[in-house]
Amino acid sequence: MIHKVIEQWHAHMRGELANGLDLLLDDDVVFYSPIVYTPQAGKAITTLYLQAAGQTLPGEKKEGATSDPSKRFRYTKQVLDGNTAVLEFETTVDGKYVNGVDIITCNDAGKIVEFRVMIRPLQAINLVHQQMANMLEQMKPQP
Repeated sequence: MIHKVIEQWHAHMRGELANGLDLLLDDDVVFYSPIVYTPQAGKAITTLYLQAAGQTLPGEKKEGATSDPSKRFRYTKQVLDGNTAVLEFETTVDGKYVNGVDIITCNDAGKIVEFRVMIRPLQAINLVHQQMANMLEQMKPQP
């Protein structure tokens, strides 16, 4: 099942899967952020975090985001086993190298039930933390 889920995840990341997060995430998905200590439970908050990350980290689907493809977000390795995938990624944010992994677990229905993100080095964590906080603030519904 994880193979199909990861194929869909990559299609979502390329902007080729309409309503990708809604289709992929289980209602009770749990998101583990490298920045926030407590797990974030539920589809709505997980969607918010993943959308903010998509806006913060320069991705493959953003034409012209950077002229150098080596500086865009890209997956460099993946290991799939059972219902779990580990996807290693690299990007550059504000001139700082960012390396990390997405650890994705799905259920038998093909829905993501757990999404963990780990990032290194420390400079990257601090930078991503600052940018994610700013993006989440911008994405908050206005009263």
